[in-house]
Amino acid sequence: MPNFDDIVNELQEKIFDEAVQAYGQAGFERWRNKPYHGRPAKAEYMGASTGTCGDTIRIFLHIENDLVCDAGFGTDGCGSSQISGSMAAELAVNKTCEEVAAITGDTVLEALGGPDCMPEEDRHCTRLAANALHEALGDYYFKTLGTRVGS
Repeated sequence: MPNFDDIVNELQEKIFDEAVQAYGQAGFERWRNKPYHGRPAKAEYMGASTGTCGDTIRIFLHIENDLVCDAGFGTDGCGSSQISGSMAAELAVNKTCEEVAAITGDTVLEALGGPDCMPEEDRHCTRLAANALHEALGDYYFKTLGTRVGS
């Protein structure tokens, strides 16, 4: 009879194998390590997008002189939401606000490796991530314009 640790290890291997199958090796590593996860200390702008699936992706930005200096993400969603949020945050760093505004769900999907990097039913998560990024930019513009108008 297998012991508890053997059962847990076997189950974890199965989950990891399924994740590699679904996301590819690069997506699996991003899911496991979650680069850009969390809110950067200096991030003053935030945007969120919620899908019909119920997942919400939040993007946090630190912007100086219309340049994204740092970014992070958070989500209450599935692996595809985590991977998409992570990539959207990564794509924003060291980009001008204009360049960030041009990032779409397709941009995120291509950066992750293209359509085969994610199950078709989860690809909407890349759009959620791009939408959250745009909402964070909107927060920046709103707060910046508000500051300029009041000065």
